Amino acid sequence: MEKYIYDENNGLWYELRGDYYIPCLTLRPQEERPIGIWGQQHLRYIKQERKALYTELLTSGKLNTYLADINEQAENMFLELVKQLAVREGVTEQLKAQDQMLWVQRMNSIRDRVMEIVNHDLIYA
Repeated sequence: MEKYIYDENNGLWYELRGDYYIPCLTLRPQEERPIGIWGQQHLRYIKQERKALYTELLTSGKLNTYLADINEQAENMFLELVKQLAVREGVTEQLKAQDQMLWVQRMNSIRDRVMEIVNHDLIYA
């Protein structure tokens, strides 16, 4: 038996593995963009909870672009919400100059709440 055969009906090459011919499939090259922490969290989520979406994105070659876009959206949402809540709650540079520990406490509280919002609305949605 030949190691490789070509099927003209479907245009695929097959490789002999044991007694079976297995199709030689390759993924299309993906655009290389960093996915960041938010994208990595979303990747873990879709691998575990939304396997069909993960498989479809992976086989279509759109996974990296999709994750990079999610990361960018999450980062923008995070920064914007932190700014808005800091203004709403009066966490300013003046407070930072007067009482650094209070400023750090409030900013950490804001950051933690915003992380929960981004996770709920974007990453695990």
